[in-house]
Order: sequence, then C-alpha cells, then structure tokens
Amino acid sequence: MARGRTKRVFTQRIDPDGSRRVPDELIVEEPMSIRLDGELVATTMRTPGDDFELAAGFCFTEGLLGEAEIKSVRYCGQGNASESEYNDVTVDTDGNAEPPTPRLGPSSSSCGICGTEAIDQLCERLSKLETTPFDLSVISTAATEITEEQTLFTATGTVHAAAVFNRTGDLILLREDIGRHNAVDKVVGNLLLDKKLPSEDLGLWVSSRASFEMVQKAWAAGFTALVAVSGPSALAVETANRAGLQLAGFARGSRLNIYNED
Repeated sequence: MARGRTKRVFTQRIDPDGSRRVPDELIVEEPMSIRLDGELVATTMRTPGDDFELAAGFCFTEGLLGEAEIKSVRYCGQGNASESEYNDVTVDTDGNAEPPTPRLGPSSSSCGICGTEAIDQLCERLSKLETTPFDLSVISTAATEITEEQTLFTATGTVHAAAVFNRTGDLILLREDIGRHNAVDKVVGNLLLDKKLPSEDLGLWVSSRASFEMVQKAWAAGFTALVAVSGPSALAVETANRAGLQLAGFARGSRLNIYNED
C-alpha cells in the first residue's frame, strides 16, 4: 500500500530578493520492520511505498533466503495492517529459509571483518558473473534518461534512486527512497517477485556512490553492470573485479569512469 510519500510544510525562504514564507514538499520518512518467516531481521528508515519489494529485496540481497523461495509477502503486526501503520512486513518461505540473524539497525555487511574477508564471504555465496559488458554509449544514454525520471527527487531534492536499464539503454524500472540501499532493494525485490532474476541482460544505476554494499547487492541480483553518479570506494572496485561486474562511476552526461581491470 503506497501512502503519501511527501508532506507539504511552509518554510521561510531567504534569497537575494528577500525573505518570504513559501510552501515546500518534504519526503516522508518512517521506520519499517522486516521479518523473515516471522522473525525480525532488520529495521530500516524508508520512504513508504513498494514495501513488499523492499522486504523481499533486502532478504535476497543479504543472502537470508538461501535456496528458499518466497511464498508470500504481507503486512503483519499484533493486529491488522492498519494498526501497525503499514510499517511491519514479513517475508514467508514456509520456514524453508535458514533461521535468520537479526539486524536491528543499519550496518555494513563487512562490519567486524576486513575487506578481504568480506569479499571472500561473498565469493563463497555467489558465483562469478559470466556476462558481456555493456557498450559504454548505452550506459551514457541510460544515465541521462534515468536522471530525468526522478520525480520524488524533483519534488523534494532529498531522495536516492535506483533504476534498471537494458542493453539498448531503455529504462525498465525505477524506485526512489530516502535510503540508497532501500532504493536498490526495491528494484531487486520487484524483479525477484516477478521471477526476473538473475538479471544478466540488465544494468543497475544508482544516484549515490558505489559502495561495497551496492556491489554486493548488484552481484547478488546478477546484474551485468553497476553505474553510479558518484565515485566508488576502493573495496567496491576490488569486489566488482572479483565478481566480474562492470563498474562505472561519475556517470554524468557524457562523462564516465570505468573501474574494471583490463
């Protein structure tokens, strides 16, 4: 259920023309609990909307599902969904997923271990991608088109976006959220629930930097390319090369940096 994602308030705007009160659109931010087979695995601050996609995508990209299939996704809580204000979602596998380890707040997937160990753990769970890289002109075309489709960002200036594009540069899917990881999980969850994973003929575009976690999520979903508006971290580049994932940064207009090894 998609509720209002923005809220109108009045602000005092100060510019060279003076000071005046004007209406302003603010993005809505609310907590959402994610459960796997009824067990709490995470609580995230998100923009309401596409909540089932977010929950499914999180469980998938974090490796919580294993080989288990999602049987259903639903709002839950102690009463009906409206009593929990649609802020509590459970992903059901009929108990076929391994018992989850709770993650009650935002944290790094590599928390408590070094970068090499984090990559090694991913290599144990995920196979190296064997795909054909995207043509660079296609990436530039997709980046330009996607930027023009960020309606929530246009209204508020405060959200991240994640988008999926194909090998001709066409926009397939876009989601916006106050959390950059949430935006990615929403697009991955959409593809997962529509049984369109792995996504070897698709690229993932993000409006943020390319962090280790972004590479992890793109790798888990089987994307051929990860394209970021900002730059990558050193660990993200190392992970992308181990994954066989095409990694682009600073994708703005005709500018593009490719970080993969030759």
